[in-house]
Amino acid sequence: MKFPQKHTLEQIATILNIEYVGDSEFPVFGLNEIHVVEPGDIVFVDHPKYYDKALESAATIILINKRVDCPSGKALLISDDPFRDFNKLTKFFKPFEKAVNAIAETASIGINTIIQPNCFIGNNVKIGDNCLIHSGVTLYDNTIIGNNVTIHSGAILGADAFYYKKRETGFDKLLSGGRVVIHDHVDIGAACTIDKGVSGDTIIGWGSKLDNQVHIGHDTQVGERVLIAAQTGIAGCVIVENDVVIWGQVGIASGVTIKEKAVIFGQSGVGRTLEGGKSYLGSPAEDSKKKFRELASIRQIPYILEQIKK
Repeated sequence: MKFPQKHTLEQIATILNIEYVGDSEFPVFGLNEIHVVEPGDIVFVDHPKYYDKALESAATIILINKRVDCPSGKALLISDDPFRDFNKLTKFFKPFEKAVNAIAETASIGINTIIQPNCFIGNNVKIGDNCLIHSGVTLYDNTIIGNNVTIHSGAILGADAFYYKKRETGFDKLLSGGRVVIHDHVDIGAACTIDKGVSGDTIIGWGSKLDNQVHIGHDTQVGERVLIAAQTGIAGCVIVENDVVIWGQVGIASGVTIKEKAVIFGQSGVGRTLEGGKSYLGSPAEDSKKKFRELASIRQIPYILEQIKK
């Protein structure tokens, strides 16, 4: 998430009322999660296990809960609770805007685009040309829709990320300041849900097609010409590369990559990165040819046991 304009390290520290290490004029351009950070970004870290990863990342400002040696060319923000202060910055730079109309005045809708009755189009939403948005669709603030996109009834784009920190008092929510971005020629089925990024974008690539009741988690990136069948659930921060086919009721864990032209058969569970150009089956998902051979072997067990008895 980029700020509207450049800020200084001192300005950010003043907003949070915390100490900093580095030049007071050190430039700050935004804040992001570790997997999408760029120079000029703030990243937060609150566990020693991940200190090195944050300090060595592309981020040049590290919001951290311990005073450590500051790498050359970087700056530190010292906080007793980086999670809380990351949320403070999200609230400051991306505050919630109350809706006053079903279609916000700040929404942009392209030519020949049809918005059916009973849709909600939030603040700063952009919809391209020749789109069809069916009744009952909800597009949260800042959602971006390309050209020639069809979204069926009941779809919800831009809900918050499912991201919590467990504390003694319960669960604290990490606030979402990102967006959903839908590229051209995408079809989104009825009752699909696509969560916005925590700080970056959740992306559905050119020409991809989602069946009914598909869920896409925060910051996930779906490539071009991807087919996803009904009741599939994809967690946050997943990368689905081009020309992948995912059949019904597949579950995909956070942070994995499904490489180009992979095919995942229905009801499979994916907990690791899958190589491209192969088909997969089962839970955990494995090479389908191997899995079918295993299933065929299992069916022989009663016969083998009977022969042993004889």
